[in-house]
Amino acid sequence: MRYRLLSGVLVVVTTTQAFAQRSRSAERWLDECRNGHYSGDHDREQYCDVREQTIPGRSQLRVDGRENGGIEIVGSDRKDILVISKIQTQAGSESDAKNIASEIRIDVGDEIRADGPSKRWQSSWSVSYEIQVPRKMSLDLSAVNGGISIENVDGRMEFETTNGGISLTGVAGDVRGSTSNGGVDVELTGDRWSGAGLDVRTTNGGVDVAIPTSYNARLETGTVNGGMDIGFPVTVQGRINRRLTTQLGSGGPLIRVTTTNGGVTLRKR
Repeated sequence: MRYRLLSGVLVVVTTTQAFAQRSRSAERWLDECRNGHYSGDHDREQYCDVREQTIPGRSQLRVDGRENGGIEIVGSDRKDILVISKIQTQAGSESDAKNIASEIRIDVGDEIRADGPSKRWQSSWSVSYEIQVPRKMSLDLSAVNGGISIENVDGRMEFETTNGGISLTGVAGDVRGSTSNGGVDVELTGDRWSGAGLDVRTTNGGVDVAIPTSYNARLETGTVNGGMDIGFPVTVQGRINRRLTTQLGSGGPLIRVTTTNGGVTLRKR
């Protein structure tokens, strides 16, 4: 284990081997990556690495996935923040791929992001994040080519990706996000939304919303080009066409999940 001071923040960095012993998900990802499961180019050599950094807790977290990298946020009972960076590099040789990885730096200051070498002939690199945070946390997340997943977090959240899906499970607060190319999966928990509400949209992708049986909310969903599959009775005025606005139970904060090109599925859980 070694310690670094980055942007005034004390960071604990552990080795990949020690970290793999503690995190089954990271170890599984590392094995799959090394076996080529995440490689789309078999003409180049790939190098995979996992880094762990622990930083003090804060009220807001900003993460920039840059051009290539997904973001997964998981709320837990911890007080600090655990940043798991999953690094992939590709190059003409294994040594070149490993050298590229050695040049990647993970900044965990005001904003979590990766900086690395400029593009080279037949080479590429990406960093995805799995981040464990306190359950009460405000989030500002952005990505270009990568999905965004948030689980068990309560706070003010804004997130956006261009090419990647969105997955929300057990979230609460004032939550707003979008993707241009990717599906949206929402799993609601409890009996009503806690906070201001939810507003998530996609341009090209389907929408799937899982709703507890006794949930209370104002629900709005719809599509421009796609079908609607509603797996339970709802009360509406007029016909259900491409847009649905209804009250579930005694009502509550607005839950809005929409798409432009894609189907909509609402189901009880």
